[in-house]
Amino acid sequence: RIAIVAQFENAVCEQLRDLDMPKATVVCRRDRVALTARGQDDIEFLISVNPGEPPKPLVKIASGGELSRIMLAIKSVLADKDSIPTLIFDEIDTGISGHAAVQVGRRLKSISDSAQVLCVTHLAPIAAMANHHFRVEKTVDGGRTYTSVQPLNGEDRVKEIARILSGGSASETMLASARELIDKGC
Repeated sequence: RIAIVAQFENAVCEQLRDLDMPKATVVCRRDRVALTARGQDDIEFLISVNPGEPPKPLVKIASGGELSRIMLAIKSVLADKDSIPTLIFDEIDTGISGHAAVQVGRRLKSISDSAQVLCVTHLAPIAAMANHHFRVEKTVDGGRTYTSVQPLNGEDRVKEIARILSGGSASETMLASARELIDKGC
């Protein structure tokens, strides 16, 4: 671990550049602790997302969206060395759009080759790269809130991507755009 820490830090920073965090730096700080069943190293991830700022503990400075993208970068670097069967990403699309959304979608799709990936997203470029889609809806009935989950296939999948693109009902233009995104994503 000591010998490859710099390689790991650089690889994560490279992934973060592609995920629209071009100025991020990552440092793995290692402190020796009393020997336990988990070893005698205490590892903490430090990050700086802005130039001129020193790296600080990840848990103290990263927003939800940044934290998700940092985890995605780490998982991308460790994908072939990790045995976690399911990864869940929520808010991964916070504060991103365009190029970054496409890059996040590509990373998620790549990781899905070796693990099950569940992702809640409100961005069509990310959703279009998924192998399976589900629409999650909340309704209120009799003063109670209920959540329903519906699998989407075929034209329902296209309509949902178009709805995300348009922010409401989908025109023929939006449906065509949704089909194009899905075709590019698969």
